[in-house]
Amino acid sequence: MPLPLSPSRRCTFPWSSTTIRRPVEMTEDCLRLKGLRVTALCGALAEERVRAQPFELDVDIGADLAPSGGSDDLGDTIDYGEVCAAVCAAAEGEQFTLMEAMAQRVAEVCLNADQRAQWVTVEVRKLRPPVPQQLSTSGVRITRHRQ
Repeated sequence: MPLPLSPSRRCTFPWSSTTIRRPVEMTEDCLRLKGLRVTALCGALAEERVRAQPFELDVDIGADLAPSGGSDDLGDTIDYGEVCAAVCAAAEGEQFTLMEAMAQRVAEVCLNADQRAQWVTVEVRKLRPPVPQQLSTSGVRITRHRQ
C-alpha cells in the first residue's frame, strides 16, 4: 500500500528547480549528535551515586530535513545547539540508577525540544565502568517515537 505523499516543496536555491516529494509517514532524515560528553550521577553502586562519572552520548533525531535543505535557513530545522544544552541539563542535573533511565530521559527531552522530531535514538556509554575486567565502555541504546 503506497504511503500518502506530502505536499511538494520547491527548493529555494536559485539554481535549483527540483520539487521534492516524500511519503508523509517516512522520516529517514535525521540530525546526528555524536560524542556529547557529560559528567553525571548514574550507577547502581553507592560510590556511583555520590561521585559524578564521565558518559558519552550519541543522539539521532528523526525529522524531515527537506525544508531546511531547500531553504538553507536555521529556522527550518532543529537547532542542535539547543538540543545539546537541553540534553546536558537533563543528564547532569538529575540522578539515575540505570543508564536505561538516563537514555529514556534524554529521549524525552529530545522529543519535547522540537515538534518536528518524530523519533529519537539515544546511546549512552559509561566511559569508566566499575568492573574488574578490561572493558572500555558499557552502554545502552534505545529508540523512542513520538506518540
